Amino acid sequence: MKTLIRKSMLFALIAVATVISSNAQRIIKGTVYREGKPAAGVTVEAHRSSETKLTGFDGKYEIKADPKSKYLRFTFIDDSRKLDIEGNASDVIDFSFDGTLPVAGEAEEVGVNLKSLNELISSNDVEFMNNFSIYDQFYKQGDYKAALTPWRVIYNKYPKATSNIYIHGANMYESFLEKAKDRAEKSKYLDTLMSVYDRRIKYFDQKGFVLGRKGTTWLKYNLPPDENLTQDQLKEIYKKGYEWLDISVKEQGKETEIAAVVLLMQTTRALFQMGELPKETVVKNYDLCTAVLNEIEKNKPNEEGLADARAAVENIFGTSGAADCESLTNIYTQQFAEKQNDLDFLKTMLRRLAKANCDDNPLFFKASEKMYQLEPSAEAAYNVARMYLKQENVAKAKEYYRQAMEHETDQSLLENYYYEYAYLLLGKDNNYPEARNYARKALAINPNNCRALILMGDIYFSSYRTFSSDDFEKATVFWVAADYYLKAKNAGDDCLVDATKKANDCRPHFPNKETAFFNSIKEGDTYKVEGWINETTKVRF
Repeated sequence: MKTLIRKSMLFALIAVATVISSNAQRIIKGTVYREGKPAAGVTVEAHRSSETKLTGFDGKYEIKADPKSKYLRFTFIDDSRKLDIEGNASDVIDFSFDGTLPVAGEAEEVGVNLKSLNELISSNDVEFMNNFSIYDQFYKQGDYKAALTPWRVIYNKYPKATSNIYIHGANMYESFLEKAKDRAEKSKYLDTLMSVYDRRIKYFDQKGFVLGRKGTTWLKYNLPPDENLTQDQLKEIYKKGYEWLDISVKEQGKETEIAAVVLLMQTTRALFQMGELPKETVVKNYDLCTAVLNEIEKNKPNEEGLADARAAVENIFGTSGAADCESLTNIYTQQFAEKQNDLDFLKTMLRRLAKANCDDNPLFFKASEKMYQLEPSAEAAYNVARMYLKQENVAKAKEYYRQAMEHETDQSLLENYYYEYAYLLLGKDNNYPEARNYARKALAINPNNCRALILMGDIYFSSYRTFSSDDFEKATVFWVAADYYLKAKNAGDDCLVDATKKANDCRPHFPNKETAFFNSIKEGDTYKVEGWINETTKVRF
């Protein structure tokens, strides 16, 4: 019996191993070449596998294959090639459409003339002179198609003649990209354009500047992304753009093109939200972009697009999800020590801290006081008022609220100041008439301010005990309170739930029918609540 059990277990284990083996997948990766260079936009398929992959700018691919796959298929537009991989157990398989893979260490270029433009003219290089003249003439006429053939001769054989080769080449290929009919054609032109940028760096350096252009162009023609792209492909697009822009901004500093600064921040946010960058990198890059924009402003205060770029960087960082109180405090603590006399900096910092619910932070308090010292504005007074309120210094808070209200000209801000001051008077002082006075001021600016309407109801609801010594008159106050809660309920969805609950809470306190009868009033009558309230309402039970 034991022998039978052992045999059964052995057969079961063999069966499981067979299933696992049959379901195993082989991961193959490598690089695809065309004309001796890495080829982008090549579709890679494996025999017996439903997965297809597209090579990136670096020509690399990674694909899942069946352990019994017999071949890989490589397709570029209408050129399709098969590579037999039977018996090839390697996980790295490179492929060349030309049949010959580049040899490691082999000279990159043969027959290249590295003379400058002046040297070529002095040596009367006929091939150069003819091709340069033809390409230059067609280029100036805007006939890029005709210019392309002689341009290629110059580009391939005379790479150090002039940097215009690369500037004009980029312009031509961008024009071709704009007119590309499909994704494959677009990929081909973009691949060439990226090579133009790389060759420019190789022969004319300017690495920081050129990588900025390269990253900007890469993102321009890849975003918004093709709807068929996978999440992994989208990540690769952002990663490449980020890598080039990161180097560019760090190397160029104050000479960075403004578009590159904004795009670095955009790609940083995208990669952070995809889980590819940590929060610390977002904060660090925000600091870098802000510093670069500040340097640009010092050197070129009237630079076109600077204000828009600054606003964009602020907005991108603010919506990234990395701009929490801790991050902002770490950023601004050092900056505040260095720039505490810079009003624009203080305003930006305080708004950002307030938006991140960081307005109870000691740094916020220090900056608010400093800002008020430098410029006793309504905004500064308001920030100081909130600071003192959080410290429970009500007298000081009220003092600064009054100054904020006195100097504020923006009606939407003033509406909020009135509301908050009314709330303070009710909550801290139980000063019902004065609280109502400021709540009414807020409603005079915006009659549909549902928070101010609820506050009016709260003022009346809270005041009934001291309103009168007569129980019936006290109860009539709840009719007026309910009126305001119902107005708030109809003023906007933001207050719907709270206002409905509060209106329902008033009903048990309404005068009853018997008491109303003895006061000669009936349901539906108009009734005026006298005293300091002095409001007309409707009788209901």
